[in-house]
Amino acid sequence: MSNLTTVGEVIAAFLEQCGVKTAFGVISIHNMPILDAINSRGKIRYVGARGEAGALNMADGLARVSGGVGVAFTSTGTAAGNAAGAMVEALTAGTALVHITGQIETPYLDQDLAYIHEAPDQLSMLKSISKAAFRVRSVETALATVREAVRVAQTAPTGPVSVEIPIDIQASEIEMPADLAAPHVSLPTHDSKRVQQLADSLAQAKRPLLWLGGGARHARAQVERLVKLGFGVVTSVQGRGVLPEDHPATLGAFNVQSTVENFYRTCDAMLVVGSRLRGNETLKYKLALPQPLYRIDADARADNRGYRNAQFVHGDSAAILDELATLLEGRLKVDPTFAQDLAGTHEVAVAETGKGLGPYKQLVDALQRAVGRDFNWVRDVTISNSTWGNRMLKIFEPRAGVHALGGGIGQGMQMAIGAALANAAAKTVCLVGDGGLMVNVGELVTAVQENANMMIVLMNDQCYGVIRNIQDAHYGGRRCYVQLHQPEFADFCASFGMKHLRITSMDQAESVIREGVAFEGPVMVEVDMLSVGSFTTAFAGPPVKKEEAEDA
Repeated sequence: MSNLTTVGEVIAAFLEQCGVKTAFGVISIHNMPILDAINSRGKIRYVGARGEAGALNMADGLARVSGGVGVAFTSTGTAAGNAAGAMVEALTAGTALVHITGQIETPYLDQDLAYIHEAPDQLSMLKSISKAAFRVRSVETALATVREAVRVAQTAPTGPVSVEIPIDIQASEIEMPADLAAPHVSLPTHDSKRVQQLADSLAQAKRPLLWLGGGARHARAQVERLVKLGFGVVTSVQGRGVLPEDHPATLGAFNVQSTVENFYRTCDAMLVVGSRLRGNETLKYKLALPQPLYRIDADARADNRGYRNAQFVHGDSAAILDELATLLEGRLKVDPTFAQDLAGTHEVAVAETGKGLGPYKQLVDALQRAVGRDFNWVRDVTISNSTWGNRMLKIFEPRAGVHALGGGIGQGMQMAIGAALANAAAKTVCLVGDGGLMVNVGELVTAVQENANMMIVLMNDQCYGVIRNIQDAHYGGRRCYVQLHQPEFADFCASFGMKHLRITSMDQAESVIREGVAFEGPVMVEVDMLSVGSFTTAFAGPPVKKEEAEDA
C-alpha cells in the first residue's frame, strides 16, 4: 500500500501534532493544497476570514488567550502584504504565531516576471515584520522548515514567524514522514550565581516592588511566592492578571499616575520581570521608577534597555523567580506600613481615574458586575481603552487581557474573534471605537459565521475622538478629517444576523450589559456617546511628564 501523500497534507498533519485546533486564513490558489488537506483530515477548525489582516489578528488573539501557537494562512504577493500590519502587532506583542504564505512556482521565483501574485523580494518584507522568515526550498525540506518556524515562534522571546511555501512544492507528492512530532522548545537557562547576587541585593530592601510584564504571564505561582514574602506588584498592560487584580498586594496597571509615581519614591527596590518598559507606559522613559532597579528577561538585549539597571539576569522568569523566592525566604524584613501604603495608593489611583470618566464610570461598574471572573477582555485603540479599559475593569487571569499593544487602530475586534474561539466557554468582551471598527468591519460577518461567543462594546462618537482631542489641545481647536459618517449599526447588524443592543443613557447600562453577556454568540452593544455625553477629563494622547505637556 502506497504511503504517498502531498506536502500540503504533511504540513496539516504536523500542525495537528503541534496542538493546533483552530487556524485562520483566506483561501487562494497559492495555499489550496494545504487547506484542502486540512478540510479532508477534519481535525483542525479552519476559519475563513474576510481579509488577511483579520486572519492574522484572529490567530494572534487565539495565541495570546490559549498560550499555544497561532496559525494563519495567506496567499502570496498582495495577500502577504495585507497581513503586514497584523504581523507588526504580533511582533510588538511577542505573540507565538506562524504565518504560512504561499509562493509562486519555483521555476518562476525571483525573476521579476510579473507572475500572478508575485511580489519582488517578498522574503525581505516578511523578515522585516517577523521574528524570522523562511522559504521552503525543496520538497524534502518542507517539514523541517515549518517545524523550525514553529520552534522559533514559541522560543522565548516569542514572536511571529513567516514561511513561504511555493505552490508546486505544496502539491508535490512525498512519503508521509514517520516523525511528525512538534519541535522541542527549550527554555533559556540562567546563571544561578547571578540569581544569588540578585537575592543578596534584594534582601536589603524594606519596600520591594515587582513590575510584571507579558514575559511573566506563566509565572503566577512564583510571583505569589514573592508576594507572600512581602513584595508589592505593579504591571504593564501586557502583564495584567499575572496576580489577580483584586489582590491587595497589586496596583494593577495603574503605573503612570502621579500618585503612583509618588509611591514609587517610597520604594527602595524594583524588580522588572519580562517587560519592555514601553514608552507610553513610562512617560517616554521619564517615569521615576524605584531605585535600585533590577531586571529579569528572556531577551538578553533587555539589559539596560530604556532604563539602566543595577543587575540583570537572563533566563526564564518562572525558573528565576522560583529560585529567587527560595533564596529570599526568611531574609526579607519588609516595612510593616508598605502593604497599607500600596493599597492606599491603588485606592486613590482608581478614584482619580474614575472621576475623569464622568457618566462612563457607570458603564465600567456595570461591566464588572456582569462579567464575573471568567472572561476575556480584548481592546482596540480607542479613548475608552486608554482612559479605563487598560486598567479599570479588573481581570483575574494572566491570559485574559488582550489589546492592540502597538497602537494600531482597528485590530481589536478581529483579535476578539480569535480569543473567543480559543476559549469558547468564557465570554469574550471586546471594547472598540466606531473608527476602529470600520477599519476591518467585514470580519463581523466572520464572527457571526463562526458563532464566536463575544460581546462587542462599541463606543460610538462618530469621530476619531482622540485625534479630535489632540487638535483641541495642541492645534488651536482646528478640527479636520476626524468626523466619520457611520452606518445605522442596528440595521447593519440585522443585515447579516448579529444581535444589536443600544445604550443611549447610562440608566440602561446594567440591564443592556447583562443581556449582552448572557447572549450565546456574537452581540454588539452600541454606546451612543453623543446621547450619553462626554468624559469629565478629555484624553489627548498618551500621558507625558508635566513639563513636556506645558512645553507642547
